[in-house]
Amino acid sequence: MKSQDLKVLAKKSDQYLEYETDELMTWCGGCGNYAIQNAVKRSLVLENIDHQNILFCFDIGCSGNESDKIQGYTIHGLHGRILPLAAGAKIANPNLTVIATAGDGATLSEGVNHLIHAIRNDYPILFLLHDNQNYALTTGQASSTSPRGCRRNAAPEGVPVDPLNPLELVLSQKPSFVAQTTSSHPDHMTDTFRKALNHKGFAFVSILQTCPTYNKQTSNQWYLENTIEVETIKKYDHTNIWDARKIVESENEKIPLGLIYQNPKKTNFLNAMENGKPRNLTKEVKHYDVSKLY
Repeated sequence: MKSQDLKVLAKKSDQYLEYETDELMTWCGGCGNYAIQNAVKRSLVLENIDHQNILFCFDIGCSGNESDKIQGYTIHGLHGRILPLAAGAKIANPNLTVIATAGDGATLSEGVNHLIHAIRNDYPILFLLHDNQNYALTTGQASSTSPRGCRRNAAPEGVPVDPLNPLELVLSQKPSFVAQTTSSHPDHMTDTFRKALNHKGFAFVSILQTCPTYNKQTSNQWYLENTIEVETIKKYDHTNIWDARKIVESENEKIPLGLIYQNPKKTNFLNAMENGKPRNLTKEVKHYDVSKLY
């Protein structure tokens, strides 16, 4: 974040507070969700998006526990099924800013089929993947992104298989926007979320999230020491999908952060519909007297 952005936030403190609720925070001390929630609110304020014009869609998991802790229209959906719900809401009311949130378990195990088709259809929503490499809400079982050999509840001798790389999977599906950030770097998260909010298609943002209770291998310090911002890499072209695939598939380099890939020329789902421009279906809903049915 730039210094002028901090000045803007200071001037818009009332708008920031509009996203606050009276609900008690229930995450573990040091959980990355605190920083993620703060970065989401800061990015929305800086992009001047009012909380009355936004829909937050939350999956089940620790990330889903934010559903009553941020002001706006919110839905707490079924495990692994938040992406079709968010897409349906956006199709029904294209004027809404729709942000969907889910963990690595919900996204890459129960809901991996929905992720594939969300990328393929390029639904114009922002999707935040909270990747803490375990099922934290159900006390730390291994997930699809848990590193091979690491110990987790239900895998006390170590995870026996290689982890799934979310960025490799997403890039293989010809996406329109892929970015990665970390809960250890709130300013970087804010900047990344702002770029994603301005994208006109499916914006996939992977958040490498700390989990101080069940994943002690990747602390805040570990992420700061083992990541690199792609903006600092010479000749890196974020519009070249082969550059993007090369950097996320490399096992010898540091983990890349920032805008990994963007294809602004791709036509999103709403604009690709043959029946013309997107319609606001919520304004076409009529009132029906159902008292006779009671």
